[in-house]
Parts: sequence; structure tokens; C-alpha cells
Amino acid sequence: MVVLPDGRAPLVALTFDDGPRPDTTGRLLEGLALREVPATFFLVGERIGGSEALIQEMAAAGHQVGIHTYDHTMVTKLTRAEFDQQVERTRALLLQILGPGEYWLRPPYGIVDDSVVRWADSPLVLWSVDPEDWNDHSTARIVSDVVGRAKDGDIILLHDIYHSSVDAALRIVDLLLDRGFCFVTVEQLMELRGVEPEAGVLYTSLPVDR
Repeated sequence: MVVLPDGRAPLVALTFDDGPRPDTTGRLLEGLALREVPATFFLVGERIGGSEALIQEMAAAGHQVGIHTYDHTMVTKLTRAEFDQQVERTRALLLQILGPGEYWLRPPYGIVDDSVVRWADSPLVLWSVDPEDWNDHSTARIVSDVVGRAKDGDIILLHDIYHSSVDAALRIVDLLLDRGFCFVTVEQLMELRGVEPEAGVLYTSLPVDR
């Protein structure tokens, strides 16, 4: 069992990019529900159509929903108008489906510049653990990589559009729960660590001893 010096359980935030995809995201939501584990999903706008009920289910289950641009474009190469089209178009879709809320941004590839920082009307959520699950789709390797590196305050990056990543995610949850970890959304992680979210600020991890 892993515990912090003050006796509390270590916290980690499991995050997923590039969805929704009905079969893989749906199966992931079912697995997370069985384990009573929340996660954070950064959605691609062009994938939202036809998955409205799935996104409503996602939010109703307590998962955090955010933006991963409209068509997975590198935001540093955009004009202000193009940036707004990528981000605000996706935000508008989420507002239609879920109503008013905080829809934070994860820039594709984790690449930002000064313009993105100025234009982002939300926190910018990056990560501290990336097993590159898109690379070889090896469930065993992904699990080993994440479980071997996970520590308090980490934000873990996976993709919910691959069956191998869904399998890995659920196995990671089981193993880390057995080790005493507690899973939270990114927003919950910030709240529990006493961090006030700020627009344009990059967040990669939130350890207790930051």
C-alpha cells in the first residue's frame, strides 16, 4: 500500500483524449462505473455528433468533460479566428449537450505558445505520465509503464479510441486501487490540493508537496 507522509491516500487523475468513440468509450464508461472511478475526458468536436447520449452519460456519472479542439489541430499554428473556431465550436457543442459548465482545454500534442496562453479561456491541462499508448497498442506494456511510474498528483494520459487502451486503463485502475491510490478528476485534484484553476495556466501534475 502507498500512503503519503500525512497518512492520506495518493491521488491520481486518469485522463482520456481523442474520443468519443461509441464502442471503446462506452466500454470504458461501463468499466469505470463498476469500479466507481471518475476520469476526465477531452473530446474532439468532430467526433461528438451521434454520441450525445454517451456524453450525457459521461457527465451524469461524474466524469469531467473538456475540449481537445474540433479536429485535433495543433493550436500553435492557428490565427486567433482559427483558434476560436477550434475551441469555441467544440465548447458550443458541449454547451448544447450538457448545458453551462467549465470545459477546460487540452491542446493536442501538449504544445502551446504565448498566443494559446492568452487566448485560452480556461486552464490548460497537460500531463505527467504518458505511456504513448497509441504507439504499439500493447496493453501489457502500457499497464507496466503507467503503474511503474504513477505517483501522487500525477495526471495520466491515455486515449479512449483504442480497445488496447481501454483494457490497459481498467487494469491500471485495478492495480493502483490495490496499492491504495485514489482516482479523481483533474478538477477534483486541483480542489483537493487547494489550487484555484486559472485560465491560461498549464497544469501537468499536482503533488501534495508541490
